[in-house]
Amino acid sequence: MGSPGASAPGGGGDADSGAHAPSGTFGVSPLDNPDGTKRGLAPLTSAADKKAARKLIDKVDTKGRGPKTGYERDEFGYAWKDGVDKVPLSRNGCDTRNDVLKRDGLKAEFRSGSDCILASMTLHDPYTGKTIKWVKAKATAVQIDHVMPLSYDWQMGAAHWSESKREQIANDPLNLMPVDGSTNGSKSDSGPASWLPPNKQIRCSYAVRVAQVSVKYDLPVTSADKKTMLAQCGG
Repeated sequence: MGSPGASAPGGGGDADSGAHAPSGTFGVSPLDNPDGTKRGLAPLTSAADKKAARKLIDKVDTKGRGPKTGYERDEFGYAWKDGVDKVPLSRNGCDTRNDVLKRDGLKAEFRSGSDCILASMTLHDPYTGKTIKWVKAKATAVQIDHVMPLSYDWQMGAAHWSESKREQIANDPLNLMPVDGSTNGSKSDSGPASWLPPNKQIRCSYAVRVAQVSVKYDLPVTSADKKTMLAQCGG
């Protein structure tokens, strides 16, 4: 989830953060990564994979988007809380942000005396197709996207959840993707009908990840979002 300023599908901010990553370097297929603990978001290209993707997306419920009244980031707990029950990587002594940076970053180097806080890494960003050489001194060059944005979650039903369930979706690695910072900002709290990753080859995988989070948390999407998700995978 980024800053305000949603764009049309495929939009994005200035993604000129580095060279284009070699094809096939964006990580693991979401179909092979149902808990989000493996790196990145590999493209889905085969007919069989796209069929499996559509089958998953078909399970997603739909409803209209509710009001944003009462939404604040703090309603989902303080940012990157480690001590959240029932999500992978939790309670390991490292905050959620650094956990997912470690998950997806290559050539990671840590701050002196720490095995948690990253000082630098290389990220093959699936959303833009760029390779980003990240250093902590310019931390916002990589931001952690909530694949289903927290404000969107609130409007689709999370306003009525328990605090613990909201903390779970905010810190679940299944719902978190380190990406180019300006591109994340362009997404804001948009659903797939309003925003898709600029890198077209990853769009079906992105739709699958949205569906995985939606199904896990019994959280619907709008009918327009579901239609867009199916379309990315040939539906």
